[in-house]
Amino acid sequence: MPDKVRFLYEDNHLLVVEKPVNMLSQGDITGEPDLLSIVKAILKRKYNKPGNVFLGLVHRLDRPTGGVMVLAKTSKAAARLSAQIREGTFTKQYLAVVHGRLPQAEGTLRHYLVKDRKTNLVAVAGKDQPKAKAASLSYRVLAVAAGLSLVQVQLHTGRSHQIRVQFAACGHPLYGDRRYGKAVNRPGRQLALWAYKIAFTHPVSQKRLIFTSFPAHVQPWLKFASYFQQTGKEKIKEF
Repeated sequence: MPDKVRFLYEDNHLLVVEKPVNMLSQGDITGEPDLLSIVKAILKRKYNKPGNVFLGLVHRLDRPTGGVMVLAKTSKAAARLSAQIREGTFTKQYLAVVHGRLPQAEGTLRHYLVKDRKTNLVAVAGKDQPKAKAASLSYRVLAVAAGLSLVQVQLHTGRSHQIRVQFAACGHPLYGDRRYGKAVNRPGRQLALWAYKIAFTHPVSQKRLIFTSFPAHVQPWLKFASYFQQTGKEKIKEF
């Protein structure tokens, strides 16, 4: 199994990695390569471990989304990191490229979403619709180029396909999103959504940790190369 995963940090309790685009976070019925299995195999070889390697999947990224993820190397770390996610102290920020120019430079999107598990599609719903769940995110427009906007996104809830659905509902679907923006996206375009920052408290040392990762120099990110060169990736402001 090829080593396709970049390690950003590792200690005895956790592992922070960069998930490549178009890779499953966890194995499914397709049997295609997935992040969890690949990293387990890497650790097994690296430490010459007999038997199974424990690795807890604390959170997931959609298959087409790349970026930074944390994995737990012990059950205690997994439980404590999962608790932080529930409590809202584990924060996640994304970069996305959306079609058009948003009416406001920054704001908050709030919707109620319903997921159809048979089709794996998520739709905006009314507040009183059965199984509807509140979804909220904040965004900031970083740059505009060629009819596209580079936006920074912070999730306040963790609903399935949330960023994709909420921006599509506002008339600004993500670049490359054929599922929720078929009318404006040609086949073959890569979804422009990247998990660029996570912040959490170390489950043992209690130290606050922040990790960042940025997309490759490919389209449509290349359209905003001047922004990154002038601003500096490390200078993107916090929400």
